[in-house]
Amino acid sequence: MTATATRELLLSRIRDVPDHPKPGVVFKDITPLLADPEAFAALTGALAELCTRFGATKIVGLEARGFILAAPVAVSAGVGFIPVRKAGKLPGATLRQAYELEYGTAEIEIHAEDLAPGDRVLVIDDVLATGGTAEASLDLIRRAGAEVAGVVVLMELGFLGGRARLEPALRGAPLEAIIQL
Repeated sequence: MTATATRELLLSRIRDVPDHPKPGVVFKDITPLLADPEAFAALTGALAELCTRFGATKIVGLEARGFILAAPVAVSAGVGFIPVRKAGKLPGATLRQAYELEYGTAEIEIHAEDLAPGDRVLVIDDVLATGGTAEASLDLIRRAGAEVAGVVVLMELGFLGGRARLEPALRGAPLEAIIQL
C-alpha cells in the first residue's frame, strides 16, 4: 500500500466528534481505526517502518492512546516498549517531568531504569497538538541518558502549533506525522 493510500485509509477511519470534551472542540476519535484490522495493521506497519528508518532501539508510548499505538509497533520492529505515564502511576524509582498545558500544568513519569546510555528512543503518540507532552517526554529520555531517535504521531493538528514548540527540543531529530490536519 502506498503512503498516500495508507493516509487515506487511516483518515477515513478517524471520526470527528463535535463538542468533546467541551463546546467548540472537535475531538479526533481513533477508535474506529483501531477496530478496523486492515487500518490498524497499516498504521502499525507505517510506524514500524519509521522506527527502523530512524534506528530506534526502544519505543516510548505516551499515555494513553500512545500506548495502544506504540506497543504493537515495538513488537513488530523487535524493540522494547516503555510507557510514559501520568505522575503517580508507576511503582518504583521514576524520573518526573512537569510541563505546561493550555489550562495549567501536568507531570509525566518514566521508570528510571528502563532507558540507558546508548538507547535510541522513538516517541510515538496519536496526536501532536500543542506539543507539551511530547516535549516533556524528550526531556525525560535525555535525563535517563538515552538519545532521541525521533517523534512520530498518527495526526498533527498544525493549527495548534505543536511542531514549532517541539522543534527546539528535538535538537535535529525527525518529527513525522502520518496525517497532517
